[in-house]
Amino acid sequence: MEILEKVAYMKGLAEGLGLDTKSKEGKLLKVIMDILDDIALELQDIHAEQGELEEGLDAVSDDLADVETYLYEQDSEDDEDDGEVYQTTCPNCQEDVFFDEDILADGSILCPNCGEKLEFDLEEPDGCGGGCCGACAEPAAEDGEDDNG
Repeated sequence: MEILEKVAYMKGLAEGLGLDTKSKEGKLLKVIMDILDDIALELQDIHAEQGELEEGLDAVSDDLADVETYLYEQDSEDDEDDGEVYQTTCPNCQEDVFFDEDILADGSILCPNCGEKLEFDLEEPDGCGGGCCGACAEPAAEDGEDDNG
């Protein structure tokens, strides 16, 4: 039995018992019953509004889950497409510049910070010797040895 039904039962019981609403005690009990009736109606309204809020929150939660799924799928697709990322420092503005294999293959890029044209030489250096860059695939010279021997 809900609160509103219990208050209605109490009012009916008071009427059935012939509660004298002219006496001091009767007036007090009538006011208490009226207050309880108002509280029960207010609670009923609150419960109805809470139900509507829960439905709205569920809809927002479902929409958010759809957005998260979409974004995470996009991120995973982006991660799969990501190749190796390269970095260099612009000699003009000293800012780090990042680029991918496609730009490296083009041979040049404009610095996004200052607009300086940065060029890349992908040819292997002739006999660099000490394995300093790894491009020549020769072993690095040990300390104290020269390239001749």
